[in-house]
Formats: sequence, C-alpha cells, structure tokens
Amino acid sequence: MSCSNVTMWVSSKTSLTDTSSLSFRSCLSPFQLPSQNSLTGNPSRSSTVTCGLRELRERIQSVTNTKKITEAMKLVAAAKVRRAQEAVVNGRPFSQTLVEVLYNINEQLQVEDIDSPLTNVRPVKKVALVVVTGDRGLCGGFNNQIIKKAERRIAELKALGLEYTVVSVGKKGNSYFLRRPYIPVDKFIEGTSLPTAKEAQAIADDVFSLFVSEEVDKVELLYTKFVSLVKSDPVIHTLLPLSPKGEICDINGTCVDAAEDEFFRLTTKEGKLTVERDITTTATGGFLSHFAESLASELAARMTAMSNASDNAVELKKSLSQVYNRQRQAKITGEILEIVSGADALT
Repeated sequence: MSCSNVTMWVSSKTSLTDTSSLSFRSCLSPFQLPSQNSLTGNPSRSSTVTCGLRELRERIQSVTNTKKITEAMKLVAAAKVRRAQEAVVNGRPFSQTLVEVLYNINEQLQVEDIDSPLTNVRPVKKVALVVVTGDRGLCGGFNNQIIKKAERRIAELKALGLEYTVVSVGKKGNSYFLRRPYIPVDKFIEGTSLPTAKEAQAIADDVFSLFVSEEVDKVELLYTKFVSLVKSDPVIHTLLPLSPKGEICDINGTCVDAAEDEFFRLTTKEGKLTVERDITTTATGGFLSHFAESLASELAARMTAMSNASDNAVELKKSLSQVYNRQRQAKITGEILEIVSGADALT
C-alpha cells in the first residue's frame, strides 16, 4: 500500500528564533492541514518526506522526547529567573544611591582643582562598545536582538566618521564577532551562568584602562534591560566619561550619543542636586547590575521560548497522530477488502 506524503518543517514564531519553535504542515491527499505560514501568507521552504507507519511512530516518539526536554528546560529557567529577578530588584536601590553619590562627587570635581580621569570629557574620535550577550542559545531572539543593536550602532558611528572597537562579553557574541574579522574587537570575554563582583571588576578594569589611556574617548554599554518576565529591551548606555551635561561631542562639536542613549542628567530641584535616571551607573557595582539584568532577560527569554516549543510539540504530536491513525485505518480497511474479495472469489 502506498504511503501518504507528510511535509514537515521547523518555523519560528514572532518572538522566537528558528531553533526554539516547532511548526509543521502535513499533506494527506485529499486532506490538507493548515500551517502558520499559509495563514500569514509568508512563503517557507519545505521538504516532502514519504514515510510509513513505522517512520510515523518513530517521529511521534521523537517529538514526545523533545517535549520532555523543552519542559525540563522551561522548569529550570523558571527556577533560575526567579532568583535573577530578585537580584535585579534588590540591587536597584543600591544602584540608585550609588548614582547620587558619584554625581555629587563629580559636581565637586568641577569646582575643585582635582584631576579625575573618569570625568575627563574630550572630543570623541574613537568609541568602545561593550556588547553583553549570553553564553547559550535556545532563548528566542535574546542574543540576536542585542547583536543587531550593536550593528546599528556601528553603522551610526561609521556615518559620523568615528572609529570604534568592540569588547565582547559572552560566548554567543564572541562567536559572532570571530566570524566577522572586519569588525575590530579589543577583547573577548566569556561570561558565566552567574555574574560575580570579581568578574565585573575585571571587565571594569579593562574598560577603564582603555579610557584612561586615551585609546578611546567614549565607552558605551549595550545590554538587555530586564523589564518583566515577558518583556526585555536592548539598550545603549554611556559609561564613560561621567559627564554632568549629559552630552558628548566629537571634534567638530557634533553630538555622538545614540538617539536612545540612556545617560544621566543632572538637574537642580529645590536647591538640591538630584539625578534623573533610567538605569544604574558605571563602575563595578554598575557593571554587576547590568550583567544581572542581562542574565534575568536571558532566562526569561529561554523560559518563554521553551514554553512555546513545548506547545508546538504538542500540536505537532497531535497532527502526526492524526496522520498515523488515518494511514493505519486505511491499511486495516484495505486488508478487510482483500479478505472479502478473496471470499467472494472462492464462492
């Protein structure tokens, strides 16, 4: 008996990458099951596979095993993201206080004859971009979004005629920039599953040395800001120099800050110095806070991706089971017809 043609492929949902979402189309003449791409009108490449009952059973078992893995990864990410979220929330009051302390010190340095290299604002000729990515995949578009953010910022710097260099933090970012030798990278740094103050201090020392030695005139941090379990935003934050004016220009007087740059603005309110801020400050504590937010965003993205992958695996198993049952029923019906035909022939 001939087998039905089953067409299966992997496709991505809106918030996921192609490695974390499963979708399929199975065509069984004269029946045709709809797919996401057919509903949205987007074309997709597919491969036709002719398979029998045994192949279908193996495919169903494979999807079942995949669902077990994605469910386990979802539970692990959910347990970790809870701790990471608590670390982010508990660390924000400290970071806010640290901002106010640093900028009060910075105000005093403006009127006193003290040389502070971190507050030395000079015309920008070269910018250092610290790009923070994850060490693992299967987390939706987390890594892809921050890398695209870095590419757009690099294009903006090129348009302004400025030089740039990249400090890559995270294995995914490292592998991306290693495959693109035309992008200058000052250093590759591998992160860990849980950022520590020692690691943040090491990265801060490297970045500060670039600025103090005047190899770069501005340092920007690109990371993923944790908003909620279902939302995270890739952002750009100016780390150095610590500028009270909140604007840094090149040698021609043109502002080189990113359009959505989250920097600090000093204002005067009721005669007291206050800070209007969106995110945490620089230095080691600031680096650690940024890395904690990036980790929480990665875990939340992985939890969402694995949840969607598990749901799609359930749909795929259900549809494959329907194809299997139809083929099995057709085979049984054919055997019954053969028996009846044989009995009629004998009579």
